Amino acid sequence: MRFADGQVVVVATGNAGKVKEFAHAFAQLGLEVRSLRDYEGLPDIIEDGDTFQANARKKAKVIGDALKLPVLADDSGLCVDALDGAPGVYSARYAGEGATDADNNAKLLRELTRLAGALGDVPAAEAHGVNLFGGAQFRCALALYDPTDGSFVDAEGAVEGRILSSARGAGGFGYDPLFWLPELGRSMAELSTEEKQAISHRGAALRELLPKLQ
Repeated sequence: MRFADGQVVVVATGNAGKVKEFAHAFAQLGLEVRSLRDYEGLPDIIEDGDTFQANARKKAKVIGDALKLPVLADDSGLCVDALDGAPGVYSARYAGEGATDADNNAKLLRELTRLAGALGDVPAAEAHGVNLFGGAQFRCALALYDPTDGSFVDAEGAVEGRILSSARGAGGFGYDPLFWLPELGRSMAELSTEEKQAISHRGAALRELLPKLQ
C-alpha cells in the first residue's frame, strides 16, 4: 500500500490525543491526517470484536467504505495482570457506555483496591515514592484500510508497566496517569509527545506500520 505526497488519510477517531500522535507520525510521509471530527453523517460502529485487531479492522473498513478514502483505525487498551487482562477491549467503556477517562480510571482503582483487600495485600511502595499495584500492559492494534482494493495493512505494539495507586501527570489521555514506567520513573502522562511515541504501545505499532507504507 503506497500513497502520494499530500494524500489524505482519515484516522477513525475523534480523540484529539490520538489524532495528534498519528499526525505527528504521518508527517514524515507527507500525508495529511484528518479525523472523524472532519466529517458528518458517518455510520455508527459497534466494536464487538474479541480482539484489538478485529475491532481496528472493523472500524477502518466501515469508515473507509463510507468515505471512499484510506482509513487508519486503532483499537488499544489496558490489560492488567491482576484482573486477568481486563479491561482489555472494553478499556474505553470500562465504567459503562459514555464513560469519561476519569470514570474509567476510578473504576480501575476501585477494582484493584477491592482485589488487594480481598487478598490481604496493599500497593507496594517503590523508588520515586510511588505506590504501585501489579503489572500491566498497554496494547495497540492498527489497521490501515484502502477501499480501492479492500486491502489492509496491520501492525501491533505493546509496552509493559505497573499501575499506580493514584494518578500522576497532566498529559496524555485514557489510563496514562495511572500507568507507571519503572525504567523512566514517570507515568505515561508525564511524558512529552515525542517521549511517549518513543516508548508507547501506539508508537511501537506505528513504527511497525510506517515502513510498510514507504
